[in-house]
Amino acid sequence: MLLFLAKRLVALLVTLLVASLVIFLVMEALPGDVAVVVLGTGAREDTLAAFRSLHGLDRPLATRYVEWIGDLIRGDFDESYTDGRPIGEIILDRLSISLPLALLGVAFSTLVAIPLGVLAAGQHGRVMDLVVMAFSQTGVAVPNFWFAFLLSLVFAVQLRWLPSGGFPGWESGLWPALTSLLMPGIALALPQAAILARVTRSSMLETLGEDYVRTARAKGLSKRAVLWRHALRNAMIPVLTIMGLQFSFLLAGTIIIENVFYLPGLGRLIFDAISDRDLLVVRNLVLLLVGAVIVINFIVDVIYVLVDPRLRRASTHD
Repeated sequence: MLLFLAKRLVALLVTLLVASLVIFLVMEALPGDVAVVVLGTGAREDTLAAFRSLHGLDRPLATRYVEWIGDLIRGDFDESYTDGRPIGEIILDRLSISLPLALLGVAFSTLVAIPLGVLAAGQHGRVMDLVVMAFSQTGVAVPNFWFAFLLSLVFAVQLRWLPSGGFPGWESGLWPALTSLLMPGIALALPQAAILARVTRSSMLETLGEDYVRTARAKGLSKRAVLWRHALRNAMIPVLTIMGLQFSFLLAGTIIIENVFYLPGLGRLIFDAISDRDLLVVRNLVLLLVGAVIVINFIVDVIYVLVDPRLRRASTHD
């Protein structure tokens, strides 16, 4: 087990290093002069030179990359080109909105999709199975921003149950903050729930054909016990994979939803930074999102071993 964790940890670090290099080179390959974009075309040459010197833009490419990585390791994210605030502080402020939003999306998706997938597998070929498949097809086909507009129209404009947009801040209280994230979380969760329900159903159908499931049935266990206590746990490996990928997607893919509901999260931050050509914010934020995907995949790999005893034994023999 320890050897398995060590190998995965080394792979995690190497992947993060490669990803950081790719992100840095892509950002550097973008056309245009950052100093001219930030200060304007009318800025004097000595002012432009001072800006480049202040932010290290006049140093060699390799030197800037090494300094950037060193700063990140020390927790120094530098300062934004446009407003001068520390980038780490800006990201933490926005993460306090995007992270709860992503967690709400995962919670909604999981609470809806896994029971539907299990029920559809248990009622294979019957009405419930057809209903779940219809739901999954619809959820995949409907864009989440269209569903967001529909939710806003019904629950904010007509019923007036929920706020149509904006975020009051956590200091205003837990309930007002959560109600402002409720509709965005549901809008994010719809396509993910549809995909997760299909994966759960397919994995359950494959597991229900195994010998140990037939043995459990032969022992007289109820259908409910067979589905939820025996089949579901062994069907969770592909489900966990999709859940890990979905959380990464929800954390990184909130740009449209946050703009629909005017939430000041990471999605709006990266949108505004690209509009202002604040490439330092874009670079650090993209690396954060890519790193989140890599770290979550590492956590999912570890959960695989904890959930499936066969993988645990295999990792012990590695």
